[in-house]
Amino acid sequence: MNTTLIEAQGLARDVQVAQAAERLREQLIAWRRDFHMYPELSNREERTSRVVAEYLRQLGLEVQTGIARHGVVALLRGALPGPVVAYRADMDALPIEETIDVPYKSRHPGVKHACGHDAHTAIGLGVATVLSQMRDRVRGTVKFLFQPAEEGPPPGEEGGARLMIKEGALEHPRPQAIFGLHVDPRVDVGKIAYHIGPAMASADLIEITIRGKKVHGAYPHEGVDALVIAAHAVTALQVIRSRRVDTFQPFVLTLGSIHGGNRHNIITDEVKLQGTLRTLDEKVRAQVIQMLHQTLKGVTEALGGSYELTVEEGATVTYNDPRLVEETLPTLRRVLGEGNLVTPRPHMGAEDFSYYARVVPGFFFFLGVRNEAKGINAMIHTPEFDLDEEALPFGVKVAASILLDYLERHATAPAR
Repeated sequence: MNTTLIEAQGLARDVQVAQAAERLREQLIAWRRDFHMYPELSNREERTSRVVAEYLRQLGLEVQTGIARHGVVALLRGALPGPVVAYRADMDALPIEETIDVPYKSRHPGVKHACGHDAHTAIGLGVATVLSQMRDRVRGTVKFLFQPAEEGPPPGEEGGARLMIKEGALEHPRPQAIFGLHVDPRVDVGKIAYHIGPAMASADLIEITIRGKKVHGAYPHEGVDALVIAAHAVTALQVIRSRRVDTFQPFVLTLGSIHGGNRHNIITDEVKLQGTLRTLDEKVRAQVIQMLHQTLKGVTEALGGSYELTVEEGATVTYNDPRLVEETLPTLRRVLGEGNLVTPRPHMGAEDFSYYARVVPGFFFFLGVRNEAKGINAMIHTPEFDLDEEALPFGVKVAASILLDYLERHATAPAR
C-alpha cells in the first residue's frame, strides 16, 4: 500500500476521529475535573489508577495493574494484524496548594495537579475510547501506559518510568515505538509544539558538602571556615557556564539550597549545598560533572578545606527519534494544518518519558493549553496553573490519529 493511499485513508479517518473526540468533550472535562479535585502525590495514585483501570476494563482492554505500585498497562488489540505501538500518560500531582477559585478546585489541601497530569490521564482515556470504537479498523495493538510518579518518587522509594520498565511495562509485547504528550501553557490552545532530537533536558540532583574546621568565631585563624569556602565555590561554579563550556551548548547549573552553621559566633566546619544540573547532551553532562570536581577541588584545597560531591541522576535527555518524528509530521500537518505546528527551542525542564525512549524510539510532543482571552496563562508547577479544557478533545484527536497512522504505515511497510 503506497503513501498516497494511506494519506487518502487518513483523511477519511480524520473525520471519524474528530467526531468521536468531539462526542467525548463533556466526558473528557468530567474526567479531568474529577482527577483535578482528587489529586494524588507520586507513588500514592491509588484512586486515580483504580478509576483508570475500571474504565479500561469496561472498554474491553486487557488490563494489568500494580505495575510500579500504581501503574496501569492496557492492551487494545485491533481486529487486523499489525505492529505494536505504545502511548503513555502520567497520573501524579504535586505538593502545591491551589490558589485559583474554580468549581473543580483541589479537595486535598496542599496537593494540586499543577503539571497537567489530570489532563494527560483524561486524554489517555479518551484515546482508548476512540480507538476501541474503531477496533475493527485498527491494524495491530496499542499499549497504553498510565504511569505513576513522573514527578519523582518519595525519598527511599523507587518509581516512575524506570520502575515501570524494570517491572516489564515495555515487554509482552514490546512496542516498536512510543508516543506521549505534555500540556504547555506557553503554546496557544489548538497548536502542537514539537522537536526533532533533544526535546527536554536531563535533570541531575547535585549535592555538595564543604568541610572545614570548627572554631570559635573570635579566632578564625585557628580553624577553616567552611562557609567562606562555600561562598567562593558558589561563584566559582558559575564560571563553568560563562567561561568553560561552549556557549552554544545549552545547560543549566543552579544551586538552590545552602545550609551551614548553627550559631552566630561559631565558625562552622560543614556546609551543604544542593542544586540541579540540566543538559541536552550526554557529553556536555559528563564534561560539566568533571568540571564540578575540578572546581571544587581547586577552591577547597586553596582555602584549606575539602569537599564531597554526589550527582544523582534524575531524568535523562528526552530524545525524539528523528526518523519517527519525520514520519509522523504528515499526520500532524494533515490533522492540524501547517500553521498550527510550532518548533520552539528545547525545554530545560525534564521528563522521565526519556527512559522509554531509550528502549524504543519515542516521540514526545506538547499540547497547547494557553488562552489569553480567558486569562489562562500561568506556568506549570505554580499555584495558579490551569488549562483551557478545549485542548482535551483536541489532544485526543491528535494522539489517536498519530497512533492509527503509525499502525497503518508499519502494518503495510515493505520488509527491510
